[in-house]
Amino acid sequence: MNQPRDFWSRRKAAVQAEAEAEIVAAEEQIIAAQQAELEEKSDAEILAEFNLPDPDQLQAGDDVSGFMAKAVPDRLRRRALRRLWRLNPILANVDGLVDYGEDYTDAACVIENLQTAYQVGKGMLAHVEALAAEVDEEAPEDELETPDTELESEPKEAPAPEPVLVTAVEEVEEGDLPPAPRRMKFEFEG
Repeated sequence: MNQPRDFWSRRKAAVQAEAEAEIVAAEEQIIAAQQAELEEKSDAEILAEFNLPDPDQLQAGDDVSGFMAKAVPDRLRRRALRRLWRLNPILANVDGLVDYGEDYTDAACVIENLQTAYQVGKGMLAHVEALAAEVDEEAPEDELETPDTELESEPKEAPAPEPVLVTAVEEVEEGDLPPAPRRMKFEFEG
């Protein structure tokens, strides 16, 4: 159980946190100064300074932990990791089970001037209404407007419905049917 700390223990913890923050800030300044110096040097000079092999010449089984030091520039670290990923068959061969492994930003797969009838929040409603309006426009006016006299005259005989063909159904034995799906039942004792 947490007991409320008194003023002096909270003050002591705050002073200790400030001291740790100052140490971290000083380390970050030193690393930033080293990074600025290393940006001016070429890759070969940096590799010689840290006694590291050329990342492009790494072989399978070589140690890349030297490239993971904070002082090593990111560009050399990335080159070493790329080489490691190409050499290691486990890392190099993606199994295809990656959910988001495909590049959906590839401009070669994008269809130019793609238009769709879908509207966000409305769906395909406008497209369906437009198709219905086109059908109404194409319908001849004779069918749409009928004189009132024809309606009051004798009703026309409705066309005879087409006969429905019934096919014979073969009787299926119970042994031929696939088994019914089973459902799991859970019981909880409370």
